[in-house]
Amino acid sequence: MILTVTLNPAYDMTYRVENFERGRAQRVRSVDQRLGGRGINVTRVLNQLGKYARATGFADHSFAAAAELEMPVDFVHALPWVRRTVVISESDDGTATALWEPGPRVTEPHAVDQLRVRVGGLLSDVSGLVIAGSLPGGVSQALPAELARTAIAAGVPTICDFDGQALELAARVPGVVLTPNTDELERLTGRPAGTIPEILAAVEPLLADGLGAVVVTRGGAGMVAVTPTRAWTAALPKPLAGNPTGAGDAAVAALIAGFATERTPDWPTLLADAVATSAAAVVIPVAGEIDRVLRDRLLPTVRVTELESVAARP
Repeated sequence: MILTVTLNPAYDMTYRVENFERGRAQRVRSVDQRLGGRGINVTRVLNQLGKYARATGFADHSFAAAAELEMPVDFVHALPWVRRTVVISESDDGTATALWEPGPRVTEPHAVDQLRVRVGGLLSDVSGLVIAGSLPGGVSQALPAELARTAIAAGVPTICDFDGQALELAARVPGVVLTPNTDELERLTGRPAGTIPEILAAVEPLLADGLGAVVVTRGGAGMVAVTPTRAWTAALPKPLAGNPTGAGDAAVAALIAGFATERTPDWPTLLADAVATSAAAVVIPVAGEIDRVLRDRLLPTVRVTELESVAARP
């Protein structure tokens, strides 16, 4: 089983319009609403990949009940309500504009302790853990790192996918894998990450502190994966247009599926799968879904190149 932790879930709303124009009333062609949050999206993609995944974290009763109809869940009922995220998807050119509501404040005094117990009790049956997304109010930014440290100590491969102070604290957990995009990496390290050499230079101190790996997502330019001794870049020959909202979640799903299967992963194969799975999410207008036929077609076209050894750089 692969376990995902979503501390600040959301109802994902997707509005499809021909061409979004600010300051004007416009007709919406169609509307989709589904359960979301990064960990929820990862769980959904994992299930599409044929992997058994369970979602936990915080929710209210309504969200948890709705999620239970779609996937295996085990939420702590700690939120007074669940936020919404809105994506305005333009059919003209595939541009997507996202609006993120802030999350509510956790009011249940024992919620964090309940989640610690819940995650800890499942670790003996877990082959991979993903902690992803933002935090609601009233929850310490240290909680994701604490959960990750517990999982690593239990021998469970763990991916952390979030931003800000929570990411800074998770970066101090030896053995964990981080999956930031370039903006998140720049905020984490205070260094530029616009080019591959800049990415390698930015992640080197993180790996020196004991991280298992850093996989940097670069949108249509693919990914850069850096371990303590080796590094690779992976990309499609040509990027696909569409809605990038769930692409990172799809990549994380592919990565944790690989870690859960092979404790010593074949990184080139794993990265090719992550890039193809991510691209297969871009063509779907809602997050948390992939085009599996397209994924299989793209997989052999992904170009994976090993970079200069991290250990060999001065």
